[in-house]
Amino acid sequence: MSSTSRASRRIRVLVIDDSASVRETMASLLSEDPEIEVIGTAGDPYAAARRMQTDIPDVITLDLEMPRMDGLTFLGRLMEQHPLPVIICSSLAEEGSDVAMQAIEAGAVDVIAKPKVGTRQFLMESGIAIRDAVKAAAQTDVQRLRRLRQMVPTEKLTADAVLPPASVAGGVKVTTDKVVCIGASTGGTDALRVLLTALPADCPGIVIVQHMPEHFTRAFANRLDGLCAIRVKEAENGDPVLRGQALIAPGNHHTLLRRNGARYSVEVRDGPLVSRHRPSVDVLFRSASRCAGSNALGVLLTGMGDDGARGMLEMYQAGAHTIAEDEKSCIVYGMPKEAVKLGAVTESLSLSAIPAAIMRLSVGSLRPHHG
Repeated sequence: MSSTSRASRRIRVLVIDDSASVRETMASLLSEDPEIEVIGTAGDPYAAARRMQTDIPDVITLDLEMPRMDGLTFLGRLMEQHPLPVIICSSLAEEGSDVAMQAIEAGAVDVIAKPKVGTRQFLMESGIAIRDAVKAAAQTDVQRLRRLRQMVPTEKLTADAVLPPASVAGGVKVTTDKVVCIGASTGGTDALRVLLTALPADCPGIVIVQHMPEHFTRAFANRLDGLCAIRVKEAENGDPVLRGQALIAPGNHHTLLRRNGARYSVEVRDGPLVSRHRPSVDVLFRSASRCAGSNALGVLLTGMGDDGARGMLEMYQAGAHTIAEDEKSCIVYGMPKEAVKLGAVTESLSLSAIPAAIMRLSVGSLRPHHG
């Protein structure tokens, strides 16, 4: 009886991919976790639909390139008829394909790179990424995610709307501009769209870690760049942190903040998984605590796990103002919750309130908020 009860609490996954070897590899990697149960695999959407007539999974992993019906078409029909958490697992993610971005916009919770037979280290890291993505997807409120994707800021913020120009002159002078460091995971692609499109062209420089596969971050940055008043680009080693620009850490590479006199730049480097991720929010936040201190503003958005919580505590202890997205607006209230539990958060705000807070806190010196 206990085994039945334990099995009933497992996350039930259906793997859809036209490659038999990929289905086998996926099932094997997922089954290594006792909290996950692979209830079946399907070679195309038609076989998956037949399976789902009698057995509805908690999470689906879906390839995009398949015969008879492509994954994007299947995803659209699924979201219309029976919305479920779907993770895109495709080689197109590695190539930074625009189709993968379309899948996110069509309702997919996450995009991960398809595992390939390679070194033991590669398969181990692929397994971690896939299992973590499934666990995060299982906690995702798909209806809330759909509502978030429909959100459009009513108006773009301007610095004047937050603080009149007259009061800026009286502010305490600082040797460097403020720098904003943002971390996000599951649900973060939509949260970042809402946040960044609300910011004015003269907002402080921003560095972002969003958990994403290699190459996909470039397509994501390019898409945001076309939507925002600010410039958005995938970070390259040595890029300066500039007002009116957001740099997004490239997938599979850690990104650190560096200070050169009164200027900030980013360092992009290889390294091991940190807090189960590469890039890691903890790495970015720690670097900000060391080179920016109270001149930094830390923001932790939706995502599962605890990446960023310890780094945010270090920022807080260094005098930085720290903001966590609140539970009500989070798609997955994991990373922000862990930061709150550590006492690392100055304030918790709804996603819609964070852009105004960034502008408010970027003018003049940050007010003291803790000892």
